[in-house]
Amino acid sequence: MELGDLIGPDAVVPALKVNGKKQLIQELAARGAKLTGLEERDIFDVLLQRERLGSTGLGQGIAIPHGKIAGLNHIVGLFARLATPLDFDAADGEPVDLVFLLLAPEGAGADHLKALARVSRVLRDNHSREKLRGAKDQSALYAILTEEAASNAA
Repeated sequence: MELGDLIGPDAVVPALKVNGKKQLIQELAARGAKLTGLEERDIFDVLLQRERLGSTGLGQGIAIPHGKIAGLNHIVGLFARLATPLDFDAADGEPVDLVFLLLAPEGAGADHLKALARVSRVLRDNHSREKLRGAKDQSALYAILTEEAASNAA
């Protein structure tokens, strides 16, 4: 499974402006609703419920909010680089600036875990993070995400 299988060029946000964790989740839910055709409120509730179990802030400025939602027939991803890093209750206490939303069908057990592992591998790579933080625009971010997935698989 590659990141290019999870996101399209229209699912990359180069400078998302939010003021807090809840606003970020609301913005991700709104954008996720546009990508999937599902209800924004349903996506928001699933993401918020998952965050209550424990933060999806992994450390090193990365967060991977995720959840399973009824009505999806395939895993959908969205990448956002935040205009200003924000507190996300990450494991290392550091603010988050690279966020990858993953929405999976309710029955996507192993595929959901494979997608989370793939995203985590790419974003935890120091070189990938530096390139993502330095990219100029949406197309450059998308190219880095999809190229990193391909080169990491090799």
